[in-house]
Amino acid sequence: MKIEFFHDTICSFCFPMSYKMRIIAEEMLNLEIVHRSFSLSWEKSNLIDMSGSLENAKNEILEHWKHANETDPLRRFNIEGMRNAGFDFPTSKNPLLASKAAGILWGESCYWDLFDAMQRAMFTESRDISSVDVIGECVRACDLDFDAWEKQFHDPSTMKKVQEDLELVLKYCINSVPTLIVDGKHKISGSLPMDKVKSYLMELGYQTDK
Repeated sequence: MKIEFFHDTICSFCFPMSYKMRIIAEEMLNLEIVHRSFSLSWEKSNLIDMSGSLENAKNEILEHWKHANETDPLRRFNIEGMRNAGFDFPTSKNPLLASKAAGILWGESCYWDLFDAMQRAMFTESRDISSVDVIGECVRACDLDFDAWEKQFHDPSTMKKVQEDLELVLKYCINSVPTLIVDGKHKISGSLPMDKVKSYLMELGYQTDK
């Protein structure tokens, strides 16, 4: 069973869903998980268009964090830390490119490791993961070859791969994340409880003997 996991590094509901999907992947061994990009706010202008100002955007998004924290089994969100951080709310472009570069070089598991490392840096440590310096620290924390990653991060082929994911977003008519696309045709949306996700996968034909 192939699952395309559409998520954005800056998405609050994607943070707990990634944790849940890791557990599900450990329990349901025959899943192929492919990570796909989704952009909530590619750059700062998108935040301004959404909320009128960067300050308003940050305040509105942190309200979403409160709800997302309720779906996180570990309640890891540091809402006040981000509220008091001295930078604008991070945007999607650089962390999506960063994850994709890791995936191109070393596969889906390294994409996921870096994705999660950047999410932890943002949601628990109140760090600006739009910053290439912060992303670089996450790359090193994942014990990835920084020089190889940096070269791939700036390679135009990485942007092309992200854009291909965003075209799939349109193809699958995805308008929110996290979203799972199962075997190219079934959609599961939202940061759902693990048992519900597993139940859906069983209903869609997951088998342990494949």
